Amino acid sequence: MTDRRNFLRRALAGSSTLLLSGCYDLSQKPWFTGLLGQVEHLTQAAQHVFAGPHALAPEYSKQDIAPVFRANGTLDPGTADYAAHVASQFRNWRITVGGLVSHPLSLSMDAIRKMPARTQITRHDCVEGWSCIGEWTGAPLAPVLAAAEPKPNARYVIFYCADPMTAEGDPEHYYYESLDLAEAMHPQTILAYRLNNQDLPVAHGAPVRLRAERQLGYKQPKYVQRIELVEDFSRIGGGKGGYWEDLGYTWYGGI
Repeated sequence: MTDRRNFLRRALAGSSTLLLSGCYDLSQKPWFTGLLGQVEHLTQAAQHVFAGPHALAPEYSKQDIAPVFRANGTLDPGTADYAAHVASQFRNWRITVGGLVSHPLSLSMDAIRKMPARTQITRHDCVEGWSCIGEWTGAPLAPVLAAAEPKPNARYVIFYCADPMTAEGDPEHYYYESLDLAEAMHPQTILAYRLNNQDLPVAHGAPVRLRAERQLGYKQPKYVQRIELVEDFSRIGGGKGGYWEDLGYTWYGGI
């Protein structure tokens, strides 16, 4: 069982590393995209069979926390709007919840911090091949989504972020990611606003980022501003469910 998990994990990481190393042209080849799809479905099936939908990611002790937690992805959105939020200590930052819900929400950071919190010491696994253990505190996402009341046809949760992925800050190319509704409702999926008992730093996604502890790092977006529940991805971005997925990554990033 362990060998099979490790094989599937290596296969997923290896296929994604090809893209990181500049082999994007391969993603245009039918045989390559087919291979990625097979790895994705195998990995997802393996987690459901061996771990189950409610299994928890491993949690660690305070002695395991890394002295310095390495940041992944964008280190600072660099926009005038984000700089203004930093200057105001995120006083006006809000997360909206909409789409296929009966009760849309608009939550301030004060409101999120007043919700019952969860603290978890977990390992962050990056698709680039490094890992790091840190302590995260935040509001579990499940009660937030429950308060919005997902409609029966809601299947996925999209997270829209404040970090542009082009130098020009093209509004069509800001970071976004998605989870299926079951993973979004998992008890270790939280809207994290503290890291190692300190307010979340800018490099780690201040004021709030997603932590979905059974997923690879690119599935855990930073600088979250908007959450949307949808039935499918067809009208969103490139239709693959995430910024990197639109460029060839597999949608399923479970570990």
